[in-house]
Amino acid sequence: MNKAPLDDLDRQLIDMLAQDARVSNRKIAADLGVNEGTVRGRIKRLQQDGLLAFTAITSLDLDRDIRIAFIGIQADIENIRDVARQIAAMPIARAVMIVAGQFNIMVTCLFTDLGKFHHFAADRILAMPGVHHIETSIAVSAVKYNSRIVRITEKAALDGEDAD
Repeated sequence: MNKAPLDDLDRQLIDMLAQDARVSNRKIAADLGVNEGTVRGRIKRLQQDGLLAFTAITSLDLDRDIRIAFIGIQADIENIRDVARQIAAMPIARAVMIVAGQFNIMVTCLFTDLGKFHHFAADRILAMPGVHHIETSIAVSAVKYNSRIVRITEKAALDGEDAD
């Protein structure tokens, strides 16, 4: 599908939905000065193009046992994309990014069981061909956490505890 470029109306629509995803199409249309059919059509197109999705974002406070961890990975240049794809397929990995800096892959994880997290990092990632070094960090306090930084990805398993 050929994705249409975003215009000002698309951006305003996305901003309104980012503030309150439950706002009605009628209210959006009234606030933006367009008809409800235009809003409905724009939302449908943005969803079909993979630029907009609706989901429930839960607070990290919902589960006091949940922890955020980061894994910096140094991998051979020729293996970076393959390693990143393999890690991205594992449910405990919530974000996998190819980065520039000390590491060339950065992974964000949510976990409740330190043993399973250790298994994921040491036994799964470090054992991958082409991976030379990893460093893990566990968040001890969240000063600011903005759930709007999440990105739309392919549907994945939601069980972050299954490190296998």
